Amino acid sequence: MTPTKMTALATVMVVLSGTTAMAGCGITAGNVSILSNDFAALNAVAAGAMECAGDRVTVTANQTTEHRDLQVAALTANPAQYTTAVVANSSIVPLLSAGLIRPLDDLVAEHGAGLKPTQLITIDGQVMAIAFMANAQHLFYRSDILAEVGLDAPTTYEEVLAAAEAIRAAGIMEYPVALNTGAGWNLGEEFVNMYMGYGGEMFVPGTAQASVNDEAGVAALNMLKALTEYSNPDFLTFDSNGTSALWEAGEVALATLWGSRAGTLLDDEGSTPEVVENTALAGAVTTGGGTVPATTLWWDGFTISANISDEDAEATFIAMLNGISPEVISANSDAAVWLGEGYEPTPAAVGVFASATAGAVPYPMSPFMGLMHSAAGDNLAEFLQGSESAEQALADIEAAYTTAATAQGFLQ
Repeated sequence: MTPTKMTALATVMVVLSGTTAMAGCGITAGNVSILSNDFAALNAVAAGAMECAGDRVTVTANQTTEHRDLQVAALTANPAQYTTAVVANSSIVPLLSAGLIRPLDDLVAEHGAGLKPTQLITIDGQVMAIAFMANAQHLFYRSDILAEVGLDAPTTYEEVLAAAEAIRAAGIMEYPVALNTGAGWNLGEEFVNMYMGYGGEMFVPGTAQASVNDEAGVAALNMLKALTEYSNPDFLTFDSNGTSALWEAGEVALATLWGSRAGTLLDDEGSTPEVVENTALAGAVTTGGGTVPATTLWWDGFTISANISDEDAEATFIAMLNGISPEVISANSDAAVWLGEGYEPTPAAVGVFASATAGAVPYPMSPFMGLMHSAAGDNLAEFLQGSESAEQALADIEAAYTTAATAQGFLQ
């Protein structure tokens, strides 16, 4: 299935209405099995869904950072190993392409009266997912450390570099910068964000042909390399858990992190008062004189497996609605930028809202974007380590992508 229409995030700053929790969830029987990533907001959703468990209703969850690697095989089984997979812009595409998730129109009509149209991820005229939160990477900074070197919060990556040099020169931190540059998916995401910040076009318009080996691509790679020169030498291992740990340990002063991590970094657990009190959030910065933030907007939402019974599908839909009820959202307002009733924007939402307001674009949702993302994540380490040129790295990305896209029939 080729996505031709996505109804989500067009008005990401608007507080959307969610569903109303049903007494006892209203489920008489069924199996609910959740596959998702593992962070605070999704933990809350799963806990809310588990409240629907009863004598004839089972609710279980596998929340793991390896969910992307598990989902296709798990949902290909018949019956599927999970009745729902929580996905985002990119991770829904393999499930769509393989026909592993079902249209939700009938379930929305019967049980989703409180859902707003902007929560319905509509592809080829059918609702294929229910969005419940928004996310983006944006700037986190230590206000006390910037004040110590006499600087305001950066608004461009060029200013981030200048601030990093000032912090290093003052002897405060040798490696004040962190990004999620772990080789693989995380590094691929950093390239996508930076490339789009430079106004790049991933593909020749209207085609699946790669077009990243250009001026914007070179500029994006050079900026990433400049930033990693102010990062810990282990930057190729950094994922969200790693960068969050560095922040809470007080080892970095400037970071591009996911907004979904803000609640954890602003609470009083796992860090020191000095770090927590001086952690500040801002929108994603621009780069290269551009006006579009160098980030991408994402939605998170739930899907329902195709290879399960209708009874389990209905039970899962109702349980997941309970997981995003106003009560759950209100009790976990700090955990995410929620898209449902009960959410009052919190300090943790500042960066995502600012990025969206400034015009950050949604992450591309095309059937071949995942191949480009993987090609980038797998072919940038040598450039960042200084063993090949930006042009060669981009040529490697295009070659890897072209091979994969041809094998899957997107290119001839």
